[in-house]
Amino acid sequence: MMLLRVVSPAEHTQTIADLLTDDTAVSNVAVHRGVSVKPAGDIIEADIAREGVNEIVDVLLRMDIHKSGTIQLADVPTWMSQNGFEADLVTPGASADAVVWSEVTQTAYEDSEFNWTFVSFMFLATVLVAIAILLNSTILLIGAMVLGPEFGAVAALGVALVRRRGTLLRRAAATLAGGFAIAIAATTVLTLVARALGWITVVDVVESRPDTEFIYSPDKWSFIVAVLAGAAGVLSVTSAKLGGLSGVFISVTTIPAAGNVALGLAFGLGDTIVGSALQLLLNLTGMAVAGWLTLALQQASWGRASAYRARLLRNRPTRGRPDL
Repeated sequence: MMLLRVVSPAEHTQTIADLLTDDTAVSNVAVHRGVSVKPAGDIIEADIAREGVNEIVDVLLRMDIHKSGTIQLADVPTWMSQNGFEADLVTPGASADAVVWSEVTQTAYEDSEFNWTFVSFMFLATVLVAIAILLNSTILLIGAMVLGPEFGAVAALGVALVRRRGTLLRRAAATLAGGFAIAIAATTVLTLVARALGWITVVDVVESRPDTEFIYSPDKWSFIVAVLAGAAGVLSVTSAKLGGLSGVFISVTTIPAAGNVALGLAFGLGDTIVGSALQLLLNLTGMAVAGWLTLALQQASWGRASAYRARLLRNRPTRGRPDL
């Protein structure tokens, strides 16, 4: 169940109230007239089954409510309502499978923002993974992989392609490129400092590391793992139930590959640089493609469910409700 809160000019209030009242996915509607000061108008609240949110939001957007007021959505963690239970029961689909596109799109924009926090986490994760590689430490490697913030921007690439958001696509690509470039450059500088101090030598980088050699050895399995992780990650982002992002972070070697590139640059190791760069590119490509295909499949399946629900609603009496 989700809570919808709309701040709207008074002239749209009745139309919105009728839209919500006539929709079988809506269990409760409350109208507070004249309580909004900025902007002046009314506040409408409604409880909506998660499966029916997209169509209602689409109608509100076509009415340009977001330009003159506000449309807010919030998950309801605990609710007790017979009307809500019945609304959820009659709305096609399952709430755990429902993709609320406005929620997913906003998350994509937020996660793909190039900011100090993103760069800081990228830098810290890449430095940590470089240390893990030198020490051949699996524990440190896993910690660095979990710390890396890059998956949000990778998922945003898929959202941008499916929802046809060119600005989001450019934003996510620039964030990934800039984040990895800065993290690799900064880690390379620190590696050069450690080399000058005598803390590490080229032997520490080229010696056998059985627990971490997969980082710079891209193959078909690297791509398959990236595809599976990308699909699982997108499902974790879009679902109301699942939460497997930690497993995704541990599965792919984007941050480890970036750390190994930095080590290779510091010591001029061409094979290390090329192998790690290919591993990085392979993982990013696999996750982005898998995310795009998973979102496209979700959009197609929910499109059919939405069309079926729209046919049901059109057969019901309406009171000036805008066409779905």
